[in-house]
Amino acid sequence: MLRHLSRTVAGTAFFVLFALPAAAQRPLRIFISVDMEGIGGIGTPAMTSPTGKDYALGRKLMTDEVNAVIGAIFQRGPAEVLVNDSHGDMQNLLHSELDPRVSYIQGAVKPVGMVEGLDSTYDGAIFIGYHSRAGTPNGFLAHTGTGAVKGLWLNDVEVGEGELNATYAASLGVPVLVASGDSAFVEQFTRTVRAQGVATKHAITPQAARLLHPQVVRDRLVAATRRALDARPAKPTPIATPIRVRLRLSDVTVTQILQAIPGVKQTDGYTVEFTARSMPEAYRLIRLMYRFVSV
Repeated sequence: MLRHLSRTVAGTAFFVLFALPAAAQRPLRIFISVDMEGIGGIGTPAMTSPTGKDYALGRKLMTDEVNAVIGAIFQRGPAEVLVNDSHGDMQNLLHSELDPRVSYIQGAVKPVGMVEGLDSTYDGAIFIGYHSRAGTPNGFLAHTGTGAVKGLWLNDVEVGEGELNATYAASLGVPVLVASGDSAFVEQFTRTVRAQGVATKHAITPQAARLLHPQVVRDRLVAATRRALDARPAKPTPIATPIRVRLRLSDVTVTQILQAIPGVKQTDGYTVEFTARSMPEAYRLIRLMYRFVSV
């Protein structure tokens, strides 16, 4: 009964926050995590790499999509928006061209990577430019974390970066409002996460995609953001704890090295597992393993 009552109160609070006139409500706090593979107009791996052809154009497209979403948020009323660059070295967005009303996290050495800066004070999270998880047959540039990861499971449920980040957000009580990326990502992500999905391109193979004009993509993002802010957001259900984490890697030597971490055990040549007390604890160790130990 008490649990039901607490959920009712929380839901009412969300309804009041999103329903009050702009002048009467506190500023919305929105967190934006932006990856690059799922940005509209990006149709080759080279466009996502600093050494690749048309990478400069990819950065511009990425920045324009973020600005379109930011514009839709502020069009609704007062807001505080934090943007976290979440691709590669996490120095991709054109900072000087970002909407000046937001703050921006840059750099890859951060404990929780793609969700750095997100906490329980945010009213919603938006994921832009995401991709499907490692092993997705037709997912455009599909991977999980880095190429070293072949699979990641939380409590025996396989997740990609999108689901991992949504689970982290849910543990803080923050709903994902909008998630964009290629068609394979949107189909995969919205199976388990209730959010406005925006397909920015149709995935053909892991190396090719059928593109939409960037303006069409931006219009879709704006429309989805408006719908999400107008709707009553669902309070997310946090993952059950403790959390059993399984990580499958591409290198047998790495799994042997990872056993040096207390609580981590090797279950076969390519797989390690551990149990975490909370999602923030799980996320930090997952990121340490694939980003700073794996090769």
